[in-house]
Amino acid sequence: MQNLDKRYRTQLINCVTGIKSVNLIGTKNKQGHTNLAVFNSVIHLGSHPPLVGFIQRPTSVVRHTFGNITEASYYTINAVTEPITMQAHQTSARYNDEESEFDETSLEAEYLNGFYAPFVKDSPIKLGMRLEDVIHIPANDTKLIIGKIVELHVDEAFIENDGHLALENMPVVGGVGLDTYVQTKKIERYSYAKPDQILKKL
Repeated sequence: MQNLDKRYRTQLINCVTGIKSVNLIGTKNKQGHTNLAVFNSVIHLGSHPPLVGFIQRPTSVVRHTFGNITEASYYTINAVTEPITMQAHQTSARYNDEESEFDETSLEAEYLNGFYAPFVKDSPIKLGMRLEDVIHIPANDTKLIIGKIVELHVDEAFIENDGHLALENMPVVGGVGLDTYVQTKKIERYSYAKPDQILKKL
């Protein structure tokens, strides 16, 4: 691994773990400047309480998302869909603190129920988050940012009777590596697995 070209290895290692979720994280600092950044590291940490985490790269350089979250404690997580993949990807460019990615990419900010941080209007899944913890990972100087879902905005037409969310119909995208966006397609849904029972298709 050490003999691989740095860029080649970066691309390869980002791909080998498979398809990831792709989300836009919206923040606002105390001066009112908004920020929007695409992340492919958002993960479910628990439902009771509802916790979601994401990985923040080393803060040896300015990270507007991290700075705004630690300053204000509130942020949003917004699912990316097919029509906005190009705009979402553009948010990874290094804009300065006074430039809002909302303005630079023409993605529309939306404020709901008086929540402090901006949501992405065109996203079908919007999470209003409150910062709960920041865990430093010494192995590569990254941080696990842990937040609690305090607001959830999703079209109920896509929620099934048992709470399952039909992401493949929304149409939410996934990500491969650093620059590729893929469609989601349902293969099958199965019953809860138990040692002495045959699985059923739901």
